[in-house]
Amino acid sequence: MIPFCIRPYASRDLETILNLFQRSIREIASADYAPAQIEAWSRIDRAVWAEPPAALRRWVAWADGQAVGFADLGPGGHLDKLYVDPAHQRRGVAQALLVTAEAEAIAQGVEGLDTEASLTARPFFEAAGFRVVAQESVIRNGQALRRFRMRKDGLGTMPSPS
Repeated sequence: MIPFCIRPYASRDLETILNLFQRSIREIASADYAPAQIEAWSRIDRAVWAEPPAALRRWVAWADGQAVGFADLGPGGHLDKLYVDPAHQRRGVAQALLVTAEAEAIAQGVEGLDTEASLTARPFFEAAGFRVVAQESVIRNGQALRRFRMRKDGLGTMPSPS
């Protein structure tokens, strides 16, 4: 595990997370999706990213002065985005961002999280206690992308003793 800190997103982070988003898709998800799908998925609408909805919470993970991951939590416990820099995969960044989002959801009184996970991200979410609710196909810039609607219930509850 690398030492990193997580802090709330600031508008000055925009270019950094846009770059991280694209690199993550192009370098990691390319194992599971075709080149045309990767290009369509990684295309960015700056206006949408620059003005996130007021109800959206976004965090950025930093290590050695560089962004290594980010996550977005929307209303009702919807984990909208969770991306990690390719050079920092499997080092605890995604898990720490997920724990941060879960803590915020609990503080908001939300009992579960839901997300749409890519083929690439599905194993991470399953290991974190999410279950597949449905498989779906979404169109991004003319390309169909297969993904999984996933859910994690029981936030803030203690496991029952065995």
